[in-house]
Amino acid sequence: MSLQAPEFFAELCLPFTDHAVVGNTYYATPAPGAPLRLRIGFTGTIHADTYGGLRLAIIHADRGEIDAVALSFVDHGTFHRRDEAQRTMVRTKQYGTFDTYHRPGQPPWEGAVTTGLRDAIEQYSAVWFPGAWPASASGRPAGRAARTVPAPPATLSGGRAR
Repeated sequence: MSLQAPEFFAELCLPFTDHAVVGNTYYATPAPGAPLRLRIGFTGTIHADTYGGLRLAIIHADRGEIDAVALSFVDHGTFHRRDEAQRTMVRTKQYGTFDTYHRPGQPPWEGAVTTGLRDAIEQYSAVWFPGAWPASASGRPAGRAARTVPAPPATLSGGRAR
């Protein structure tokens, strides 16, 4: 059965205008004219047809994959509400995952909350594609900014320094 990948990636609301979903994989060119591409695919689990997260990769047009990271659905709370409502036990096949078997008319990832995944994708891709995300893309308030703190003035003392 289909993962309905185009609908899943549409649910993430990624800001990249130059993108395509091929099969179950999302491809984007976040920086037009640059040789780097972003690829996002589903990560399998040890169970057949069961998916536990996303794998993001940076692909260079000439050198191939140069970096990758896996984002777990559990770590990003994607299915927390669904699993809590269904009282899914933590160490079971169904916890924090989805599989290709689902109710007719519903996506296999029904109940997913993609905010945590989207934030993680934003953080990761911003390293490789600065400025690709609009400033208003994040609904989070601005974090505390680092600032330079002046060093305390040096004082001379009458004793010897070691």
